[in-house]
Amino acid sequence: MSVKASGGRIRAAGVAFGAILIAAAASFQANAANIFEKNGYLSGPRYDSNLPACDNWWALNTIKSRFSTKEGRFWVSNLEITNFEDIKEVAFRPWADGTIPRRFCTGRALISDGVWRTVRYSIIEDAGMISWSFGVEWCVVGLDRNWAYSPACKEAAP
Repeated sequence: MSVKASGGRIRAAGVAFGAILIAAAASFQANAANIFEKNGYLSGPRYDSNLPACDNWWALNTIKSRFSTKEGRFWVSNLEITNFEDIKEVAFRPWADGTIPRRFCTGRALISDGVWRTVRYSIIEDAGMISWSFGVEWCVVGLDRNWAYSPACKEAAP
């Protein structure tokens, strides 16, 4: 018997075995997951809407730090935020119940080039590292170089 004939028989046997497996799998009835198969710990959103105020030092320092990192790493710029003022809340949970709680804020940021620019940001529940704490999304008007929140950081607002 040649090697060619032997390879053909092995291939035919593999195809037949695959067809038998598919037919057997198709004959089983689909059932709902039993109690052991369910992810019991994923019971749904449990938000307490306990978010820090807009002028929270951690949120503002996070914006400062990430802004300077972004400017230096991606835009080869030494711009930094040196100060914040006129911080105020724009909206709190502006969407339907059951959505992730967010506090939308705005203010002015003094950039190291001496220009005051509007900064729009939101503080988001469970959006920090591995959902351990709150997170911050932000945009500085005029320095949204990758247009993530275009136009003029409008998409960072509610």
